[in-house]
Amino acid sequence: MTFTVAIDGPAAAGKGTISRAVAAHFGFAHLDTGLLYRAVGARVLAGEDAVLAAQSLTPADMQGDLRTPEVAQAASRVAVIAEVRAALVDFQHCFAARDGGAVLDGRDIGTVICPDAPVKLFVTASAEVRAERRFLELDGKDHGVTRAQVLADVVARDKRDSERTEAPLKPAQDAVIIDTSDMSIEAAVAAAIAAIEARRQNAARSPKA
Repeated sequence: MTFTVAIDGPAAAGKGTISRAVAAHFGFAHLDTGLLYRAVGARVLAGEDAVLAAQSLTPADMQGDLRTPEVAQAASRVAVIAEVRAALVDFQHCFAARDGGAVLDGRDIGTVICPDAPVKLFVTASAEVRAERRFLELDGKDHGVTRAQVLADVVARDKRDSERTEAPLKPAQDAVIIDTSDMSIEAAVAAAIAAIEARRQNAARSPKA
């Protein structure tokens, strides 16, 4: 049985945490598609061509510290390149079609990668809330960043991701919006699970062709 859950949203909205919790709850496989772009971005920072890096990406490239501000910005820059996106699409399609269910989180899963997914969620929060979350995460790892720098990075990345020509960040028309600005992670996960359960029940009641 295949059942795909597409979860999109901007950086630090909580979609990764929600996606992992949802996958664990339902026993689905999980793919953080942002890691694919971060891995390409990291290789570009090391001096490689973005398209060639995407075409030759391996699981080993997704190891190590890919959560630095520099890698995040590089990932956002390479994500606007059509050839990079095309090189990574097939991998995502195959993952989404696996038996047993799959949860994919990113920025264009419900709109581009899996537009026919039975469940689409868009997880968001205000830029200020997301910047504070990211600052606390980075500050704990001693990356030497300031709150102002992190907020500027978040705003810049939002602008780049939402205005890019290729697969801009936006909710799918039928996505369930979950705004985590004033929600605990437990409440956000519960909201996501409830939305998925509702769609699964509707799918089960629908007559088979």
